[in-house]
Amino acid sequence: MKRQFDIALTAIAPLVWGSTYYVTSEHLPAGYPITMAALRALPAGLLLLVFARQLPRGAWWGRVFVLGALNFTLFWTLLFVAAYRLPGGIAATVGAVQPLIVIFLTALILRSHIKATAITAAVMGIGGVALLVFSGIGALDPIGLAAGIGGAASMGAGTVLTRKWQPPVPLLTFTAWQLTAGGLLLVPLAVLLEPPLPPMDAQNMLGITYLALIGAALTYILWFRGISRIEPSAVSALGFLSPLSAVVIGWVALGQALTSWQIAGAGVVLAAVWLGQFSVRITLPVSQKPAIQTNN
Repeated sequence: MKRQFDIALTAIAPLVWGSTYYVTSEHLPAGYPITMAALRALPAGLLLLVFARQLPRGAWWGRVFVLGALNFTLFWTLLFVAAYRLPGGIAATVGAVQPLIVIFLTALILRSHIKATAITAAVMGIGGVALLVFSGIGALDPIGLAAGIGGAASMGAGTVLTRKWQPPVPLLTFTAWQLTAGGLLLVPLAVLLEPPLPPMDAQNMLGITYLALIGAALTYILWFRGISRIEPSAVSALGFLSPLSAVVIGWVALGQALTSWQIAGAGVVLAAVWLGQFSVRITLPVSQKPAIQTNN
């Protein structure tokens, strides 16, 4: 029962992330993806640091910036590059290879065995996402494809290393460190690659506040909590819920059409998520066992 509770709580994160497309398209200025990513990560991280009141020490400075770069800076930047250079359906499907990458990285880094159910769930999830979001093949831009695969690999590596590197601090503190590090690395990219932001109105501020407080601070606490308690392949399979959530929100809030293929894709995605929870349980060496302390 405890594991089911952990899975359900972790699943909240990708379900909320599915609202990012709606909030970005309806409430934020267009053409500033990296700037918006920085405004999403850095304020959330600094706010959590106010409550944490603890900074990394020693080797954790380097590890935190590696994790921040993988989970936020590289992942969000490459995600936006893929989204700009590929049709949306192809970008989403390429990004859906992340659980497959996590399976092999977990075997390599955490020395776990690869289970057939995990592979099957990952392949099913990719197929389900393709049915959900494909609207045609379109042009296969090689840079966009590389960015999509790179983004998936970045988040996959971040997921596995977050499981491997578990500092003896509260979960809120660990999340604050990663968000702040990722946000700090995003700021110079935004300054170099994007023009200055135009004046933002109340609707823009509401959108970025939602993405920072709910879409980053709250959800990543839940996501990193899940990584510390559930095997990475099972956690990563929950990520398939994000495009499913985005399609449902588009249908409900924007009146977008929902085809029979998308309904079939939703069923396949849910089946993949369910099957993914049977992934092999990881037994970590004593030195790698999670040391995160929570307030629960």
